[in-house]
Amino acid sequence: MGYWDLPEGTDCVEKTWITTKLGTALGLVGSAYHIVAFQPDSAVAALQRATNSTVTMAAMGAIFGMTTCLSAQAREAPDDPLNYFIGGCASGIFLGARTHSAITGTSACLGLGTLAFFTKVGKMEGWKLAGPPKL
Repeated sequence: MGYWDLPEGTDCVEKTWITTKLGTALGLVGSAYHIVAFQPDSAVAALQRATNSTVTMAAMGAIFGMTTCLSAQAREAPDDPLNYFIGGCASGIFLGARTHSAITGTSACLGLGTLAFFTKVGKMEGWKLAGPPKL
């Protein structure tokens, strides 16, 4: 089952597990590109950099999944895009705390919250970013 297959506000553990796995995968890919682009001095430094990035992204995925689901339950509005804004904002706040920067946290809160909000709105309204090719 995928993330969108589960009803909103239910099975929070499963939804959190899915978003954690997605965050981990994105963290691994991002850290691989970062290591290639900015060569570390040693293999240990590369491992530390990859671990740091991957754990941060995995935690952000977990925070998003759990916050979105719990917000849907607490507000008793499972399909409200505001739940996704809250989850994205919570992930952004974590990123700010991780970097010890209020500006980063505020910017990431607004940016990730808005992205998540419009992702949910687009899913509800059937928006397509790219359609089938025109032949």
